[in-house]
Amino acid sequence: MAAAKKAVLGPLVGAVDQGTSSTRFLVFNSKTAELLSHHQVEIKQEFPREGWVEQDPKEILQSVYECIEKTCEKLGQLNIDISNIKAIGVSNQRETTVVWDKLTGEPLYNAVAAPVSPGPSDPVAVVRSGSSVPAAGTSSVWLDLRTQSTVENLSKRIPGNNNFVKSKTGLPLSTYFSAVKLRWLLDNVRKVQRAVEEDRALFGTIDSWLIWSLTGGANGGVHCTDVTNASRTMLFNIHSLEWDKELCEFFEIPMKILPNVRSSSEIYGLMKAGALEGVPISGCLGDQSAALVGQMCFQDGQAKNTYGTGCFLLCNTGRKCVFSEHGLLTTVAYKLGRDKPVYYALEGSVAIAGAVIRWLRDNLGIIKTSEEIGEYLKYLNEMSPVPFFLGLGYTVVGGFTNKCHIAFAALEAVCFQTREVIKAFFLVDGGMTNNKILMQLQADILYIPVVKPSMPETTALGAAMAAGAAEGVGVWSLEPEDLSAVTMERFEPQINAEESEIRYSTWKKAVMKSVGWVTTQLIPSS
Repeated sequence: MAAAKKAVLGPLVGAVDQGTSSTRFLVFNSKTAELLSHHQVEIKQEFPREGWVEQDPKEILQSVYECIEKTCEKLGQLNIDISNIKAIGVSNQRETTVVWDKLTGEPLYNAVAAPVSPGPSDPVAVVRSGSSVPAAGTSSVWLDLRTQSTVENLSKRIPGNNNFVKSKTGLPLSTYFSAVKLRWLLDNVRKVQRAVEEDRALFGTIDSWLIWSLTGGANGGVHCTDVTNASRTMLFNIHSLEWDKELCEFFEIPMKILPNVRSSSEIYGLMKAGALEGVPISGCLGDQSAALVGQMCFQDGQAKNTYGTGCFLLCNTGRKCVFSEHGLLTTVAYKLGRDKPVYYALEGSVAIAGAVIRWLRDNLGIIKTSEEIGEYLKYLNEMSPVPFFLGLGYTVVGGFTNKCHIAFAALEAVCFQTREVIKAFFLVDGGMTNNKILMQLQADILYIPVVKPSMPETTALGAAMAAGAAEGVGVWSLEPEDLSAVTMERFEPQINAEESEIRYSTWKKAVMKSVGWVTTQLIPSS
């Protein structure tokens, strides 16, 4: 019997999407942006002490290899020749910190994790209303707080003025970012101290660890990062696009352990093992920047919102490095080539989104599945003026309040807090965007169009686009006329501007009146 013919497709591009709870490898058709196959592996979190969150770097690396192998097997079953995969991109959880031995390839300590969404001790552009208590239903275990005392000590000796860190990096001095985690490792882990003294230590965020390992590790691995991940370390000058000597001296970080900073789209090295040995790794973006690229937000003023555990909003500010007076972060959006210009973004986050849906399910038992919330909302013929969510803590009032109102209020809270962060035309992605009621609510409350891609894997898509467009690969065009393959679903506001403003101002008034009603003791744990 003749062997089945391999499917003939255009050049393919793979993308590693390494997140806080899972790793995935996805393969796209570079001509149509179609997702052809993927595989996902869950990864564990470790909690060695209260307030500590860690992950095993070797488990993360192994999950990448497994996802690549399994995806290639699936492509084979579809009669798709994996030799068509011309490049690999990497998107990653951004602030998680790894230190390893360059001679042995062994991690010197577990990866110190970044929280899924910022907590009350992490002033990371979280727009909050009311008291500073954790969001109902969010998991405090994700908040690695071991560096609180490190931050307190550093804040006492900031030179000049309090803007010393932020003016260079766009970031506040916070437990959230890599520099203080690295400082903690240097202060507390003898294996790390010894490796630095003996010139064996390398530092990086997850992207650096993966690229170094995949390109050979101790046998010639490439130690690099891209500008988007570097901009989340608190050591990187976002104006000069270089590691900042003054910041490194302030944090007492030896510059010799830092990765080389590259653009987000260029060939870093070749895969040295596995089914895709020899394929170039040529794209690298922090997850939120990858989603911005995947949403094709290439114009100044375009913004995207990822509805995950929390909401992460990025607004492209073009080639201008804009500083916010309203708590937003300034960050590098992307630099799609060595000789291409750098683009910046403003970033804000809402601490609740998917977490509050889980709270309705796990804590209140109102819903059994996340999809069920949509069924409840069908029974609401009109919005009750009384029930409302704070997002931080919760308050539900009214003798006629039922579970439908609470479900509606949960979605509405996400939309109102998103409006607190940004008011511009923007695109959306993430698991919650499958809820059409949420998308319509967001359009109504923002009073702007909300656009959702029909293919929701925009983070991986962004990494694939960067990889495929790299010089020396050149299979993915980023020219505007060639970016029409990804179809979009558009949600227009269905209420008038006055009603939108009234609903928003009523919610804000209710939030202000409720400040002080709740305490952390009243918040149910997840």
